[in-house]
Amino acid sequence: MKIIVDAMGGDNAPLEIIKGVALAVEEYDQQAVLVGKESVIRELAKDNNISLNNIEIVNADDELTMEDSPGSILKEKNDSSMAIGLKMLANGEGDAFMSAGNSGAVVVGGSLIVKRLKPVKRPAFAPVMPKDTGVFMLIDSGANVDCRPEMLLQFAHMGSVYMSEVMGIENPRIGLANIGTEDHKGGELQHEAFAMLKKSNLNFIGNIEARDIPFDACDVVVCDGFTGNIILKMYEGVAMAMMKKIKGMFTKSLKTKVAASMLLKDIGELKKALDYNEFGGAPLLGCSKPVFKVHGSAKAKTVKNAFRLTMQYAECGAVEKMKKSMTE
Repeated sequence: MKIIVDAMGGDNAPLEIIKGVALAVEEYDQQAVLVGKESVIRELAKDNNISLNNIEIVNADDELTMEDSPGSILKEKNDSSMAIGLKMLANGEGDAFMSAGNSGAVVVGGSLIVKRLKPVKRPAFAPVMPKDTGVFMLIDSGANVDCRPEMLLQFAHMGSVYMSEVMGIENPRIGLANIGTEDHKGGELQHEAFAMLKKSNLNFIGNIEARDIPFDACDVVVCDGFTGNIILKMYEGVAMAMMKKIKGMFTKSLKTKVAASMLLKDIGELKKALDYNEFGGAPLLGCSKPVFKVHGSAKAKTVKNAFRLTMQYAECGAVEKMKKSMTE
């Protein structure tokens, strides 16, 4: 297994990307390719005592920044680390690609360089997130602001396969994000998508409300990218606010500090359960080969976790299974 990594993408690139990939290669006994400024990568690895064993370096003098337009990956930034990495994946020089860089460019590059699966209208970001028991997927979480009903049906098929094959959830429950659980709720998009999902061979359980998502409402939450991105950001914000409140509560007096010392392990487990960095980012489902978007603010631990999920995504053959699910 060889994972191609954009070394220059992300807020903390390239050092944290290099660290994370080195940790992943050692722990998971896999190969990796770092695409970026070779002299910089080697110098940082030397200065920080990072092993480059089983890591190939492919030089890319240019880099695509967060300020660049998504379409620049096909034009003026065609020789950037992200573009070269995606071309390598498309040419069969690796098994999967991951980047913490410009999200829009990842979507454009995944769609037009790696190409979409034949039946897929649009690829979708699909982060896996924590709930009170286990995890759920949110698809789409921002790749497509405007969606058609058939796109939501495809998202459901792809999400179902990913959660089954990568996350090990048998017969995942599909829920349609809506403003109420009744069949008639929502606008035209939700009405038409509901009818399509109901007729499908998926385990569709109907409409779900946002407040029920953290309480095991379903395994795959399907929605347009505009709605999904709002749910995603609110979910992350509430989790961070809650942990801040808990920290404040346990540090306000000697009594609470003593109580915290007795609950330290439990608090740590809670923090880990709510930490979206445990999942590293989100796969871009719908590409003909595995593409994974790492959190833009990723540090080494997050990169390592993203590498693990990218590797699992590539190993299980989920892409072909998604294609079969949508064409049966």
